[in-house]
Amino acid sequence: MKLASLKSGGRDGTLIVVDRGLTHYVVADGVAGTLQQAIDDWANTAPRLNALSEALNNGECDNAQRLDFTALASPFPRAYEFVDGSAYLPHVERVRRARGAEVPESFYEDPLMYQATSAGFLGPRDPVPVVSEEYGIDFEAEIVVVTDDVPMAVSPQQAEQHIQLVGLVNDVSLRNLIPPELAKGFGFLHSKPRSALSPVLVTPDELGDDWRDSTLHLPLRSWLNGERFGEPEAGVDMQFNFARLVAHAAKTRPLAAGCIVGSGTIANEDESLGASCLAERRMLEIIASGSPKTPFMSFGDTIRIEMLDRDGASIFGAIEQEIQPYG
Repeated sequence: MKLASLKSGGRDGTLIVVDRGLTHYVVADGVAGTLQQAIDDWANTAPRLNALSEALNNGECDNAQRLDFTALASPFPRAYEFVDGSAYLPHVERVRRARGAEVPESFYEDPLMYQATSAGFLGPRDPVPVVSEEYGIDFEAEIVVVTDDVPMAVSPQQAEQHIQLVGLVNDVSLRNLIPPELAKGFGFLHSKPRSALSPVLVTPDELGDDWRDSTLHLPLRSWLNGERFGEPEAGVDMQFNFARLVAHAAKTRPLAAGCIVGSGTIANEDESLGASCLAERRMLEIIASGSPKTPFMSFGDTIRIEMLDRDGASIFGAIEQEIQPYG
Protein backbone atom coordinates (compact mmCIF):
# COMPACT_ATOMS: atom_id res chain seq x y z
CA MET A 1 0.00 0.00 0.00
CA LYS A 2 0.96 3.65 -0.43
CA LEU A 3 0.48 6.16 2.37
CA ALA A 4 0.71 9.95 2.49
CA SER A 5 -0.41 12.91 4.58
CA LEU A 6 -2.47 15.97 3.71
CA LYS A 7 -1.29 19.33 5.01
CA SER A 8 -4.72 19.89 6.53
CA GLY A 9 -5.51 18.44 9.93
CA GLY A 10 -2.87 19.91 12.20
CA ARG A 11 0.89 19.74 12.66
CA ASP A 12 0.98 16.00 11.91
CA GLY A 13 -1.31 16.20 8.90
CA THR A 14 -4.10 13.82 7.94
CA LEU A 15 -3.31 10.23 6.94
CA ILE A 16 -4.49 9.15 3.49
CA VAL A 17 -4.21 5.97 1.44
CA VAL A 18 -3.10 6.57 -2.16
CA ASP A 19 -3.75 4.33 -5.16
CA ARG A 20 -0.88 2.66 -7.04
CA GLY A 21 -1.21 5.07 -9.95
CA LEU A 22 -0.81 8.08 -7.61
CA THR A 23 -3.99 9.67 -8.95
CA HIS A 24 -6.59 9.21 -6.17
CA TYR A 25 -6.77 8.85 -2.42
CA VAL A 26 -9.10 8.20 0.50
CA VAL A 27 -8.76 9.52 4.02
CA ALA A 28 -7.99 6.75 6.52
CA ASP A 29 -11.13 7.51 8.54
CA GLY A 30 -11.67 5.18 11.45
CA VAL A 31 -8.19 3.64 11.19
CA ALA A 32 -5.72 6.34 12.22
CA GLY A 33 -5.72 10.11 12.05
CA THR A 34 -2.01 10.43 11.28
CA LEU A 35 0.75 8.20 9.97
CA GLN A 36 2.47 8.35 13.35
CA GLN A 37 -0.67 7.03 15.02
CA ALA A 38 -0.78 4.23 12.45
CA ILE A 39 2.84 3.16 12.89
CA ASP A 40 2.45 3.31 16.69
CA ASP A 41 -0.10 0.49 16.44
CA TRP A 42 1.08 -1.08 13.18
CA ALA A 43 0.04 -4.65 13.96
CA ASN A 44 -3.58 -3.49 14.16
CA THR A 45 -3.67 -0.61 11.69
CA ALA A 46 -1.65 -2.14 8.81
CA PRO A 47 -4.25 -4.84 7.91
CA ARG A 48 -7.05 -2.26 7.95
CA LEU A 49 -5.08 0.22 5.87
CA ASN A 50 -4.20 -2.54 3.43
CA ALA A 51 -7.88 -3.47 3.06
CA LEU A 52 -8.65 0.19 2.35
CA SER A 53 -5.83 0.25 -0.22
CA GLU A 54 -7.18 -2.81 -2.02
CA ALA A 55 -10.67 -1.32 -2.11
CA LEU A 56 -9.29 1.94 -3.53
CA ASN A 57 -7.24 0.17 -6.19
CA ASN A 58 -10.26 -1.95 -7.15
CA GLY A 59 -12.41 1.15 -7.66
CA GLU A 60 -14.64 0.34 -4.72
CA CYS A 61 -14.30 3.63 -2.79
CA ASP A 62 -17.08 6.10 -3.64
CA ASN A 63 -15.37 8.74 -1.50
CA ALA A 64 -12.07 8.65 -3.44
CA GLN A 65 -10.70 12.07 -4.31
CA ARG A 66 -8.24 13.31 -6.93
CA LEU A 67 -4.69 13.56 -5.58
CA ASP A 68 -3.08 17.02 -5.60
CA PHE A 69 0.62 16.76 -4.81
CA THR A 70 0.79 20.39 -3.70
CA ALA A 71 -1.72 19.60 -0.94
CA LEU A 72 0.58 16.98 0.56
CA ALA A 73 2.71 17.42 3.62
CA SER A 74 5.60 15.10 4.24
CA PRO A 75 4.17 11.63 5.00
CA PHE A 76 5.64 12.26 8.46
CA PRO A 77 5.40 16.05 8.93
CA ARG A 78 7.60 15.47 11.97
CA ALA A 79 9.13 12.33 13.42
CA TYR A 80 10.60 11.21 16.70
CA GLU A 81 13.88 10.24 15.08
CA PHE A 82 15.74 10.47 11.75
CA VAL A 83 19.17 8.87 11.51
CA ASP A 84 21.05 9.00 8.24
CA GLY A 85 23.78 6.61 7.17
CA SER A 86 26.43 6.68 4.47
CA ALA A 87 26.03 3.20 3.05
CA TYR A 88 27.44 3.78 -0.44
CA LEU A 89 31.20 3.52 -0.19
CA PRO A 90 31.98 5.09 -3.59
CA HIS A 91 30.65 8.34 -2.13
CA VAL A 92 32.70 8.01 1.06
CA GLU A 93 35.83 7.09 -0.86
CA ARG A 94 35.51 10.06 -3.23
CA VAL A 95 34.97 12.50 -0.38
CA ARG A 96 38.15 11.25 1.24
CA ARG A 97 40.18 11.06 -1.95
CA ALA A 98 39.22 14.60 -2.95
CA ARG A 99 40.87 15.91 0.21
CA GLY A 100 43.80 13.47 0.11
CA ALA A 101 42.63 11.20 2.94
CA GLU A 102 42.28 7.44 3.16
CA VAL A 103 39.09 5.65 4.12
CA PRO A 104 39.50 4.16 7.61
CA GLU A 105 39.30 0.36 7.64
CA SER A 106 36.40 0.54 10.11
CA PHE A 107 34.23 2.14 7.41
CA TYR A 108 34.14 -1.17 5.54
CA GLU A 109 32.76 -3.04 8.57
CA ASP A 110 30.89 -0.47 10.66
CA PRO A 111 28.27 1.93 9.19
CA LEU A 112 28.76 5.69 9.35
CA MET A 113 25.65 7.43 10.69
CA TYR A 114 24.55 10.76 12.17
CA GLN A 115 21.50 12.08 14.02
CA ALA A 116 19.54 14.17 11.50
CA THR A 117 16.82 16.80 11.89
CA SER A 118 13.37 15.31 12.49
CA ALA A 119 11.37 18.04 14.26
CA GLY A 120 9.92 18.96 10.88
CA PHE A 121 10.10 17.86 7.25
CA LEU A 122 9.40 19.98 4.19
CA GLY A 123 6.52 18.91 1.98
CA PRO A 124 7.51 17.20 -1.29
CA ARG A 125 6.63 20.29 -3.34
CA ASP A 126 7.58 22.92 -0.74
CA PRO A 127 10.43 25.34 -1.48
CA VAL A 128 13.72 25.00 0.40
CA PRO A 129 14.28 28.21 2.37
CA VAL A 130 17.92 29.20 2.89
CA VAL A 131 19.38 32.35 4.43
CA SER A 132 22.35 32.69 2.08
CA GLU A 133 23.73 31.16 -1.11
CA GLU A 134 27.14 31.40 0.55
CA TYR A 135 26.20 28.39 2.67
CA GLY A 136 26.85 26.07 -0.29
CA ILE A 137 23.35 24.70 -1.00
CA ASP A 138 23.20 21.07 -2.08
CA PHE A 139 20.61 18.34 -2.53
CA GLU A 140 21.14 14.68 -1.69
CA ALA A 141 18.97 12.00 -3.30
CA GLU A 142 18.56 9.11 -0.88
CA ILE A 143 16.29 6.23 0.13
CA VAL A 144 14.74 5.93 3.57
CA VAL A 145 12.97 3.21 5.52
CA VAL A 146 10.61 3.60 8.46
CA THR A 147 10.50 1.15 11.33
CA ASP A 148 8.02 0.09 13.94
CA ASP A 149 9.33 -0.27 17.50
CA VAL A 150 12.83 -1.76 17.35
CA PRO A 151 14.32 -3.32 20.50
CA MET A 152 17.83 -2.42 21.53
CA ALA A 153 20.71 -4.61 20.29
CA VAL A 154 18.78 -6.43 17.56
CA SER A 155 20.66 -8.41 14.95
CA PRO A 156 20.42 -7.38 11.27
CA GLN A 157 18.18 -10.41 10.69
CA GLN A 158 15.85 -9.25 13.45
CA ALA A 159 16.04 -5.62 12.32
CA GLU A 160 14.81 -6.56 8.84
CA GLN A 161 11.45 -7.59 10.31
CA HIS A 162 10.94 -4.09 11.70
CA ILE A 163 11.19 -2.27 8.34
CA GLN A 164 7.61 -1.32 7.50
CA LEU A 165 7.79 1.52 4.96
CA VAL A 166 10.15 2.68 2.21
CA GLY A 167 10.50 6.11 0.56
CA LEU A 168 12.83 8.80 -0.74
CA VAL A 169 14.37 11.88 0.83
CA ASN A 170 16.07 15.04 -0.33
CA ASP A 171 18.60 15.39 2.47
CA VAL A 172 19.37 19.10 2.06
CA SER A 173 22.96 19.99 2.96
CA LEU A 174 24.74 23.32 3.39
CA ARG A 175 28.21 22.24 2.34
CA ASN A 176 30.20 25.33 3.29
CA LEU A 177 29.01 25.03 6.89
CA ILE A 178 30.13 21.40 7.24
CA PRO A 179 33.95 21.75 7.63
CA PRO A 180 33.87 24.15 10.60
CA GLU A 181 31.15 22.09 12.31
CA LEU A 182 33.03 18.81 11.89
CA ALA A 183 36.21 20.50 13.12
CA LYS A 184 34.46 21.11 16.44
CA GLY A 185 34.02 17.35 16.86
CA PHE A 186 30.28 17.33 17.61
CA GLY A 187 28.91 16.73 14.11
CA PHE A 188 26.24 18.44 12.00
CA LEU A 189 23.85 21.14 13.18
CA HIS A 190 23.65 24.30 11.05
CA SER A 191 24.78 22.41 7.95
CA LYS A 192 21.76 20.09 7.99
CA PRO A 193 18.45 22.00 7.70
CA ARG A 194 15.08 20.35 7.17
CA SER A 195 14.82 17.59 4.57
CA ALA A 196 11.91 16.59 2.31
CA LEU A 197 10.42 13.11 2.09
CA SER A 198 8.77 11.72 -1.04
CA PRO A 199 5.02 12.35 -1.49
CA VAL A 200 4.19 8.77 -0.49
CA LEU A 201 5.81 5.99 1.50
CA VAL A 202 5.13 2.41 0.46
CA THR A 203 5.17 -0.96 2.15
CA PRO A 204 7.99 -3.22 0.92
CA ASP A 205 5.55 -5.63 -0.74
CA GLU A 206 4.63 -2.87 -3.22
CA LEU A 207 8.20 -3.08 -4.57
CA GLY A 208 8.02 -6.77 -5.50
CA ASP A 209 11.30 -8.41 -6.43
CA ASP A 210 13.03 -5.02 -6.55
CA TRP A 211 13.07 -5.08 -2.74
CA ARG A 212 15.33 -7.91 -1.63
CA ASP A 213 18.03 -8.35 0.98
CA SER A 214 16.76 -5.12 2.61
CA THR A 215 17.92 -3.21 -0.47
CA LEU A 216 15.97 -1.41 -3.21
CA HIS A 217 17.27 -2.50 -6.63
CA LEU A 218 16.24 0.37 -8.91
CA PRO A 219 17.94 3.56 -10.15
CA LEU A 220 17.27 6.79 -8.28
CA ARG A 221 16.91 9.65 -10.72
CA SER A 222 17.53 13.35 -10.15
CA TRP A 223 17.14 16.39 -12.40
CA LEU A 224 18.74 19.76 -11.65
CA ASN A 225 16.95 22.69 -13.29
CA GLY A 226 15.16 20.23 -15.58
CA GLU A 227 18.32 18.52 -16.82
CA ARG A 228 19.29 14.95 -15.97
CA PHE A 229 21.85 14.95 -13.19
CA GLY A 230 22.16 11.31 -12.20
CA GLU A 231 20.51 7.91 -12.05
CA PRO A 232 22.79 5.60 -10.05
CA GLU A 233 21.57 2.12 -9.19
CA ALA A 234 20.44 1.93 -5.56
CA GLY A 235 21.01 -1.83 -5.47
CA VAL A 236 24.66 -1.58 -6.51
CA ASP A 237 27.63 -0.67 -4.27
CA MET A 238 25.52 -0.48 -1.10
CA GLN A 239 28.01 -1.62 1.51
CA PHE A 240 25.42 -1.84 4.30
CA ASN A 241 21.81 -2.79 3.58
CA PHE A 242 18.94 -1.31 5.55
CA ALA A 243 18.81 -4.20 8.00
CA ARG A 244 22.46 -3.46 8.88
CA LEU A 245 21.71 0.26 9.20
CA VAL A 246 18.69 -0.28 11.46
CA ALA A 247 20.65 -2.71 13.64
CA HIS A 248 23.50 -0.21 13.86
CA ALA A 249 21.13 2.57 14.97
CA ALA A 250 19.64 0.28 17.63
CA LYS A 251 22.97 -0.99 18.98
CA THR A 252 22.71 0.86 22.31
CA ARG A 253 19.12 2.14 22.34
CA PRO A 254 15.69 1.04 21.16
CA LEU A 255 14.15 2.87 18.21
CA ALA A 256 10.65 4.27 18.54
CA ALA A 257 7.96 3.45 16.00
CA GLY A 258 8.25 5.92 13.14
CA CYS A 259 12.03 6.07 13.23
CA ILE A 260 13.33 7.09 9.79
CA VAL A 261 16.65 5.58 8.66
CA GLY A 262 18.40 6.99 5.59
CA SER A 263 20.78 5.28 3.18
CA GLY A 264 23.03 8.22 2.55
CA THR A 265 23.78 9.59 -0.91
CA ILE A 266 23.33 6.96 -3.65
CA ALA A 267 26.61 6.50 -5.54
CA ASN A 268 28.09 3.89 -7.88
CA GLU A 269 31.61 3.07 -8.97
CA ASP A 270 30.30 3.56 -12.53
CA GLU A 271 30.65 7.33 -12.93
CA SER A 272 28.67 7.33 -16.19
CA LEU A 273 25.45 7.00 -14.17
CA GLY A 274 25.95 10.46 -12.71
CA ALA A 275 25.69 11.55 -9.11
CA SER A 276 23.05 12.12 -6.44
CA CYS A 277 24.44 15.37 -5.06
CA LEU A 278 26.50 18.32 -6.25
CA ALA A 279 29.30 17.54 -3.81
CA GLU A 280 29.79 14.17 -5.51
CA ARG A 281 30.21 15.75 -8.95
CA ARG A 282 32.53 18.39 -7.50
CA MET A 283 34.65 15.66 -5.88
CA LEU A 284 35.04 13.90 -9.22
CA GLU A 285 36.08 17.20 -10.79
CA ILE A 286 38.66 17.77 -8.07
CA ILE A 287 40.04 14.26 -8.55
CA ALA A 288 40.19 14.75 -12.33
CA SER A 289 41.52 18.32 -12.59
CA GLY A 290 42.39 19.57 -9.13
CA SER A 291 39.46 21.97 -8.74
CA PRO A 292 35.62 21.87 -8.87
CA LYS A 293 33.77 23.33 -11.85
CA THR A 294 30.14 22.76 -10.82
CA PRO A 295 28.68 25.44 -8.52
CA PHE A 296 26.37 24.76 -5.62
CA MET A 297 22.69 25.66 -5.96
CA SER A 298 21.46 29.24 -6.24
CA PHE A 299 18.12 30.86 -5.44
CA GLY A 300 15.63 29.86 -8.12
CA ASP A 301 17.31 26.52 -8.88
CA THR A 302 15.09 23.44 -8.86
CA ILE A 303 15.67 19.80 -8.00
CA ARG A 304 13.50 16.80 -8.87
CA ILE A 305 14.09 13.37 -7.32
CA GLU A 306 12.10 10.32 -8.40
CA MET A 307 12.24 6.53 -8.72
CA LEU A 308 10.39 4.66 -11.47
CA ASP A 309 9.38 1.01 -11.52
CA ARG A 310 10.31 -1.41 -14.32
CA ASP A 311 7.30 -0.20 -16.32
CA GLY A 312 8.27 3.46 -16.03
CA ALA A 313 5.65 4.41 -13.42
CA SER A 314 6.53 6.60 -10.46
CA ILE A 315 6.64 4.60 -7.23
CA PHE A 316 6.82 7.28 -4.54
CA GLY A 317 5.90 10.37 -6.53
CA ALA A 318 8.49 13.04 -7.22
CA ILE A 319 10.15 15.41 -4.80
CA GLU A 320 10.15 18.76 -6.65
CA GLN A 321 11.62 21.75 -4.87
CA GLU A 322 12.91 25.24 -5.58
CA ILE A 323 15.62 26.97 -3.57
CA GLN A 324 14.26 30.23 -2.16
CA PRO A 325 15.72 32.97 0.04
CA TYR A 326 14.45 32.89 3.61
CA GLY A 327 12.50 35.86 4.85
